[in-house]
Amino acid sequence: MIAEIGHFALVLALCVAMVQATVPLIGAARGRASWMAVAGAASALQFLFIAVAFAALTNAFVTSDFSVMNVAQNSHTDKPLLYKVAGVWGNHEGSLLLWITILALFGFAVTLFGGNLPPGLKARALAVQAMIAVGFLLFILLTSNPFARVEPPPFNGSGLNPMLQDPGLAFHPPMLYLGYVGFSMAFSFAIAALLEGRVDAAWARWVRPWTLAAWVFLTGGIILGSWWAYYTLGWGGWWYWDPVENASFMPWLAGTALLHSAVVVEKRDALKSWTILLAIVAFGLSLLGTFLVRSGVLTSVHAFATDPARGVFILLLLVLAVGGSFALYAVRAPAMKMGGLFSPISREGSLLLNNVLMATGAATVLLGTLYPLIADALNLGKVSVGPPFFNAVFLPLMAPMVVVMAIGPMMAWKRGDLPGVLSRLKFVGAAALGVAMLVWFLQGGSSGPWWTGAGFALAVWLGLGTLVDLADRTRLIQAPAEAWGRAARLPRSFWGMVLAHLGVAVFIVGLTASSAWTTEHIQTQKIGETVMVGGFGVTLKSVDEVPGPNYTASRGSFEISRGGTVIDVMQPEKRTYRQPPRPTTTAAIRSGFLGDLYVVIGDPDPGKGGHVTRLYFNPCIPWLWAGALLLVIGGLISLADRRHRVGAPTRAGAVRGAKA
Repeated sequence: MIAEIGHFALVLALCVAMVQATVPLIGAARGRASWMAVAGAASALQFLFIAVAFAALTNAFVTSDFSVMNVAQNSHTDKPLLYKVAGVWGNHEGSLLLWITILALFGFAVTLFGGNLPPGLKARALAVQAMIAVGFLLFILLTSNPFARVEPPPFNGSGLNPMLQDPGLAFHPPMLYLGYVGFSMAFSFAIAALLEGRVDAAWARWVRPWTLAAWVFLTGGIILGSWWAYYTLGWGGWWYWDPVENASFMPWLAGTALLHSAVVVEKRDALKSWTILLAIVAFGLSLLGTFLVRSGVLTSVHAFATDPARGVFILLLLVLAVGGSFALYAVRAPAMKMGGLFSPISREGSLLLNNVLMATGAATVLLGTLYPLIADALNLGKVSVGPPFFNAVFLPLMAPMVVVMAIGPMMAWKRGDLPGVLSRLKFVGAAALGVAMLVWFLQGGSSGPWWTGAGFALAVWLGLGTLVDLADRTRLIQAPAEAWGRAARLPRSFWGMVLAHLGVAVFIVGLTASSAWTTEHIQTQKIGETVMVGGFGVTLKSVDEVPGPNYTASRGSFEISRGGTVIDVMQPEKRTYRQPPRPTTTAAIRSGFLGDLYVVIGDPDPGKGGHVTRLYFNPCIPWLWAGALLLVIGGLISLADRRHRVGAPTRAGAVRGAKA
């Protein structure tokens, strides 16, 4: 009965979404306040119904109701409770319901916290949000019903994919979807602005917190997924340019560009048309990711469905949403005023340059991801585009972007003084050059990768350049006694930028060192045998069979020594799940400031009387996670800026006129 209630709640949500998509839009066009007010009530009611449906599906998983086909196919009574709950979104139907729930949540949040929005803009934005909801509610009800029954119900379920039975994967999809779907709010505001025919500083002030919230969640979701891949898949890496990894990275790039572009609209009333375009592209790329995961056009560990019929439905949604948006943009964008003019050498110019580089990077990743599909569709043969292509094409685009990231914040608005800024950064440049030469010397000159020194130089340039800008703003050198007071008065958005830029610098250190200097040893290792890796002695002491809640595991015990002294014992596992019967790998990782010792145990090798083991030393990998964490913290601090809570300022003249 509870499953039927959930299904009926989705039908009611669809009816409410249809009302929300039409009545407020007509009211805004005709200036009828009562019709526009329907948007708020409808968004609350829509969220309530969808939340009931999500709760009903969660109840079915927690109580192991195998009469529901979705539960029978993706759960099992032996699963721990955490993975029963994670099973709700560990499949196509449930993940789609989570997608719709978050979509409704963002619309409801605008109703709750958008009291400072103009009624017309708010009504139009919520109507556009409801149009998206209508498409996805039709999709789930017509092709992907999560509450479909199975008769007769099985005694037990098929179980969840063992690779998804991990804490990282339990929290990764919700956070990723909060980012994916969060860009729908920026998209709705962009379409509402096009319909209204007005984009100004106030619009940018209203749209930035929603975009920033989505960006923070998407950043956290991507890093959680990378961390899971690092310690679970057992190959020693954290990013493989998998098509579905790319599908989350592309909207992140577009969203990052959108955040910076919105700053220019807010501060200088410029780049309005470009900002609207980025909002459409960011959400369009999110929809593209949804299509790739569910269409069956690619094979990936991340893919949910392989049903082409579902893929066609989502492709239709993608074409309608993005194609209609671009058509509206083509009609309305030329009528927008250009806004404030600026010199190419200015803060606006630096932000625009980085916008173009990020957009080009996103286009490069898009081309590399879709090219094999295009080639196959045109009968050009099977083509594989992998890490060598992306590393060779994408990373060089990011190098000039990092250079500009240190210069841009120090430039003046409208017209900057590039020689003056470079003069203030001359010691930073010298330090970066010195680090590059030191790295080149330490790795034995040309015997190591040539780009290692460049990577470290970029990290030093950005990190020290950001700190120089902070010192200038607080007058740390000129008036150190007043520096603390000046620092306390700086807006939180500035502190968020500082932490985010420092995070990128720290991330570059981890990326460069781990890519250039990782050492790997793969061998058949006997009990008592020692292998040296990264200055550590790794001795296999024993391999024991241990039971788990719904699996059995071969657990290796490795004694770690350095300089003849035992410093640790590491215990990686090779697990075999009972339902579904599938093996997984869990690596043992010893993290340190300078890197990770990474140990994986594989299958026994009867011929050599030992076990296959993979041992890695990954330099500076913890710096990757630290840099990503700084990015998230920086975004959260920026989100707490008071300007995002009070909305756009009212001009003094308008206030006096209202009082008169």
